[in-house]
Formats: sequence, C-alpha cells, structure tokens
Amino acid sequence: MVFPIPGKGRHLQRYNDQGCRLVVGCIPYRFKSEGSERTNNEVEVLVVSSPKSQEVMFPKGGWEFGESIKEAARRETLEEAGVLGNVEDELGIWRFKSKSQEIYHEGYMFPLLVTEELDPWPEKNVRKRAWMTVVEARDACKQWWMKEALDRLINRLPSPHELSPARPADEQEIALATPVEQRFVPAIQANIEEEQDVLLSSLS
Repeated sequence: MVFPIPGKGRHLQRYNDQGCRLVVGCIPYRFKSEGSERTNNEVEVLVVSSPKSQEVMFPKGGWEFGESIKEAARRETLEEAGVLGNVEDELGIWRFKSKSQEIYHEGYMFPLLVTEELDPWPEKNVRKRAWMTVVEARDACKQWWMKEALDRLINRLPSPHELSPARPADEQEIALATPVEQRFVPAIQANIEEEQDVLLSSLS
C-alpha cells in the first residue's frame, strides 16, 4: 500500500468565516471479542501519542480542500493511527484553542468502527498507538472536547440492559398471575364448598 505523505497539505487547509482552522478526527473503536455483545461496556478505543510529547489523544488533523469531511476523518485516522474502518455519523462540533498558536480550531469528531489494523502505517515512526478501555482513555486523554466526544459515542451505543432479551408474553402473564392465584384461588374454593354445604342442607 502506498501511503500519503503526512503534513504536506498545509496550504490546502480549510478555515471557517471566523478564521478558525477546521479540524476533523475520529474515535477508532472495536468490541473486545468477536463473540461479545455490541454494547458500550464491551468497547475498546484506539488512542495515539503526540509526535512532540507523550500526550494521548484521538487521531485528528486539518480538513483539506478537495475532500469530504468523512474522507478527511478517514485519512487522518489512517495517517496517525494506521487503521481502516467505517466512518459513522458525526458526534459533534467543538471550538477549542490551539496549544501552539493563538488561534481557535473548530473540531468535528466521528466514530470509526475499525475493520483493519495496519503495520506499518504512515506516522509509525513518530507516534505510538494503544487500545484502551473507555475508562482508561477518558483518564489518559487531557483534551476536554475529545472526552466529550467519547462520552457521546458511548451514550450512542446500547447498554447491556437495553440488549437483554425480553421475556415472552405468555411467561410474563404467568408470572403476573401466579401471586394472584395463590392469594385468591383458595378463598374461591372455600366459598364453593360453603355454598355446596348450604345446598345439601336445604335438600335434606
């Protein structure tokens, strides 16, 4: 596979009307095993390190002219994290201040369900990558807007409770009826026996 050369598209960067650089990123995620339920407690997410420090984050970068926003998200994730997958619906838009410059960025984040993990990848020599649980990633990532994006992804996925199988209607009816029967059937039987005794007495 021929990889694009990272960092060569600065002159193609998009900005909004307020002068904010448009940044696009992904939260690459997978489920812990093939047989695991596709619920939010079975999710692992992929984080990468900054090339200038050991700071942990999700892959992101500038949205360039000539590509759609999802194409930009897919490209940045391939370059920085070395994974391919399905880019899903947008998680949100955030405005945050650049750490290296006195400008604001407008960030768009997407989930990416990973289908393939590559080795090598374009930025392998300058970044490390690691799969983490949601709790680990939330603690390791220091960028507030990425934490919010992660929370939105997890809230979007079904919880184990939501996927638990519903009891069949006939079982629910039996379960509801049983306490009532236990309470009232003996009384009904007693009334019937009493009426039978009265009837027999009147005939004798």
